[in-house]
Amino acid sequence: MGNTAITRVQMEAAKSVPADHAKYMGGGGATGGSPPPECPMHQKHGDAKSASAVPPHPKMQAASECPVQHDNSDVNPLNMMPPANQQPAADQPFPLPTDRQTSTIPKVTEDGSVQFWQYPSQQMFWNAMLRKGWRWKTEDVSQKDMGDIIRIHNANNEQAWQEVLKWEALHAKECGNPRLKSFGGKAKDYSPRARFRSWLGYELPFDRHDWIVDRCGKDVRYVIDYYDGGLVDKDYRFALLDVRPAMDSVDNVWDRMRVAYIRWKYELSEKFGGRDGGKVSAGSD
Repeated sequence: MGNTAITRVQMEAAKSVPADHAKYMGGGGATGGSPPPECPMHQKHGDAKSASAVPPHPKMQAASECPVQHDNSDVNPLNMMPPANQQPAADQPFPLPTDRQTSTIPKVTEDGSVQFWQYPSQQMFWNAMLRKGWRWKTEDVSQKDMGDIIRIHNANNEQAWQEVLKWEALHAKECGNPRLKSFGGKAKDYSPRARFRSWLGYELPFDRHDWIVDRCGKDVRYVIDYYDGGLVDKDYRFALLDVRPAMDSVDNVWDRMRVAYIRWKYELSEKFGGRDGGKVSAGSD
């Protein structure tokens, strides 16, 4: 995503993270390290089948920039990323790490090799915020806050990908290794669903992303709305994600209908009790 409003949301979330928050984190994992170049970004749990849809995450894989677009004139049209900048800004008040974390999100490559998107470092993130017109003030962000912002950023991306995999599990037989091909940030271009919810009195999302997923040669667009979830949890998650296939193809509409039916069936079973104790298998339809 690429606007200063989102950066402010993450800053406020980072300030709510206790000083000893890191002790609750496991060593490593998807959300505990460094982050695609310049990527200042910000639920529902699915079935186990989605886990099989993603290839293993080798630590030595090459990686590319984070799945979020940034509105800059010099972005690379292939990955919508500005040039990586690891140099400290002239008036930067404190040094920032330049190490980066490789995500668990596989990317599309020309030669078909297995590579993963890479998150930006804290220094890249800082420079990206400056590119958007943000200027540091003492009360804005501390050195510790930058680490928390990166962890929040990475956790949101990982959470979004896991939600995508739940949908892709519906197509596990035709494609067992979906990959993220491209992405775009549309913070103020609210989706029809988000607008409809706002008419009912619900808040608008603070960000929106459109991700293009390669389903073994077929491009599938996903819409991701990010809502403020309040306090940051122990895994550095605070956003509530609404992830679903865009209703721009017959297959996507059918998937939305299938999942709506499964949820409706599950809710009825929970309410009135079912033969299997109220549990409905996602693979039963």
